[in-house]
Amino acid sequence: MSPARWWLSMTNPDKRQMAVALAYQSGDAAPKVVARGRGIIAKAIIERAKEHGVFVHESEDLVGMLMQVELDEHIPPELYLAVAELLAWLYRLEHREIPSIPDIRSGGPR
Repeated sequence: MSPARWWLSMTNPDKRQMAVALAYQSGDAAPKVVARGRGIIAKAIIERAKEHGVFVHESEDLVGMLMQVELDEHIPPELYLAVAELLAWLYRLEHREIPSIPDIRSGGPR
């Protein structure tokens, strides 16, 4: 079975664009960072996500924290809740429910 994949990006006019791709394989302890980058690499990650119909969510705070995780490493326990909230939101979005966008900073919808 192929892993589920999610892409996250951050765009800020004062900073270079950053992007992180997460993947989860059934049986894994937690999602892994499978790609990350800034500038041109971030743009390539985002383009690839869009080519494959993968949702790209923008969250400056979460991407900043995920950029610190090494490639092919599981996300740290401190990020489980934030990532779980985002994935639950994506699940509802994919199933045509209309959720409010999660506000990762406050831990709830905005």
